[in-house]
Amino acid sequence: MTDLRIIPFGGVRENGKNMYAVSVNDEIFILDAGLKYPETEQLGIDVVIPDFEYLVNNQEKIAGIFLTHGHADSIGALPYLLQQLQVPIFGSELTIALAKLAIQGEADLKAFDDFHLVNENTEIDFGAVKVSFFNTTHTIPEALGVVLGTDEGQIVYTGHFKFDQTAEASYQTNYARLAEIGAKPVLALLADAAGTEDIGKPMVSEKKIHQYVEDSFVAAKGKRIIVAVVASNIQRVQQVIDATAKTHRRLIFSGQDVEQIVHAALNLGKLNLPMPKEELFADLKDLETLPAGQIVVLETGKMGEPVKNLHKMAKGENPNISLGDSDLVFIATTPSFAVESYVAQTRNLLFQQGADVKQISTDLRSSGHGSAEDVQMMINFMKPEFFFPVSGEFRVMVTAKAAAEEVNIPVKKIIMAKRGDQYVYDGQTFEKKGGFTIGETMIDGDSLNDIGNVVLRDRRILSEDGVFVTVVTIDRKKRKVVSKPKMTSRGFVYVKANRDLMKEAGKLTIDAIEDYLKNAKAFDWNELKNGVRESLSRFLFNETRRRPMVMPVVMEVNQNRRPHHTKGQETAGQKGKKANGNKDQKKGQKNPGQNNNQKKQNSQAKQNKPKSQGNKAKGQKNQNQAKQQAANQ
Repeated sequence: MTDLRIIPFGGVRENGKNMYAVSVNDEIFILDAGLKYPETEQLGIDVVIPDFEYLVNNQEKIAGIFLTHGHADSIGALPYLLQQLQVPIFGSELTIALAKLAIQGEADLKAFDDFHLVNENTEIDFGAVKVSFFNTTHTIPEALGVVLGTDEGQIVYTGHFKFDQTAEASYQTNYARLAEIGAKPVLALLADAAGTEDIGKPMVSEKKIHQYVEDSFVAAKGKRIIVAVVASNIQRVQQVIDATAKTHRRLIFSGQDVEQIVHAALNLGKLNLPMPKEELFADLKDLETLPAGQIVVLETGKMGEPVKNLHKMAKGENPNISLGDSDLVFIATTPSFAVESYVAQTRNLLFQQGADVKQISTDLRSSGHGSAEDVQMMINFMKPEFFFPVSGEFRVMVTAKAAAEEVNIPVKKIIMAKRGDQYVYDGQTFEKKGGFTIGETMIDGDSLNDIGNVVLRDRRILSEDGVFVTVVTIDRKKRKVVSKPKMTSRGFVYVKANRDLMKEAGKLTIDAIEDYLKNAKAFDWNELKNGVRESLSRFLFNETRRRPMVMPVVMEVNQNRRPHHTKGQETAGQKGKKANGNKDQKKGQKNPGQNNNQKKQNSQAKQNKPKSQGNKAKGQKNQNQAKQQAANQ
């Protein structure tokens, strides 16, 4: 019997970070390698990616990574994964082009070129597994689903999909191909659940959204339009291009990411320009010369994610764009629930700047993910024995489960997986066994190192309660404090208005240190600082009901200070050195050869001897050397 296992590395019970492994005998097939953007409490984090430890430890078994489309939630982890293991990458033409853009900034991956183009007519024979594909409708051309054909049946992964009867040619689903796949036994269907939640609005077609974007541009006559959109949402970018041309405006890219993605799509013929690009596109420098009513700015931000950069713009921190009464900010992306409050804050700031704000998701239900009815339709095409809702938070997995039950999938055959679960097929059912911990890797800046929860906790404390620093100097030998503590705080209390609090904290610092110096049998810096930290933390919480980060800085008075001497005085070391020099000088005059040998011996002796501490030790050493030389003579 085939050894068949399904392991989610991400994309379940969370929004983004899609990554699933299907293990067939001794081969591992990785489905997508995505990232997710940080949630509000993940302060300072740029992106979050899966934990790759299991894959790195089993990299010789990996057959390849099969990408469904070119959005960051499916390809965004590639730059980090490929730095740890290099395996073949499979995807459609546009997906591979965007994957190459994603890794091009990594010096370690400049030579990597193990990319393979596929389409829905491709079949790859790996022996025990035959891999094939099918077209799906999403907000980017050439989105694919993946089929793994095994002796036990087919494992089908939909990727992100929806059904839209009005979709353009490069976005259309091939319904005949779906029926062809479903004609053979499908053991398990891993289906996109992200759009299954009923929010009280009917899902609208992209054709209606296209008209909505165009109407919004027409209504903004005389205003500059700033469009916030995910850079790789090619369908939305196409709609913006069409509306820009129809309203006789010029399109300006605000960031390098969107410019590279647009040019890649144009080169592959996945974007269409209704007019010559020289007449359509303009540069950032043209913002100062073009009339406001002729400008559309396409704003995407870092890594193609627009909301953070839009927030900075709303706070007046964008170096190129200052908002005002003559601006319309058009938010053409649908934010996840995790950042809804952040988007609301951004909208509020935009209004305060005087700009008009229009958000597509408040007027229409637009999504690249299928509704509950779309999931039911996919189930009816595939007729799977087991159903895995994926690509969404737990609440949408629940609504997808309910949808599956309505089309007669038994509850016991609907698997609500967690990250790190290992589902092993035993010939009858998928049994959860031998799971392992798969954490999250939080990326801050360009570092591949995981920031970790400890750093996040510190950042959260600093943002909420600030920091309290006390600096004090001790004499460890005399076991006493030699200087009054100096205290300061940032983001906690205003020092000048809380002198009594600072005074009491200073006394508490001295008491804690003196108590430790008096009672500690063996001196330990960490124990000393922890004692001060705990005492101050309790005191500050009792006084303010807040918990700032307490940082005790304990310094030691210098025990090896060089003593000061008045002019004309000589230390014992100086006298010894002088006497030694006089003797050597006399001996050198009598026997130069002997003097040279003696210098060599002295030099070797100095190299072999450890460095002495303090002038007193130096003087004693020189005196001893003078005596030894006299004895040798």
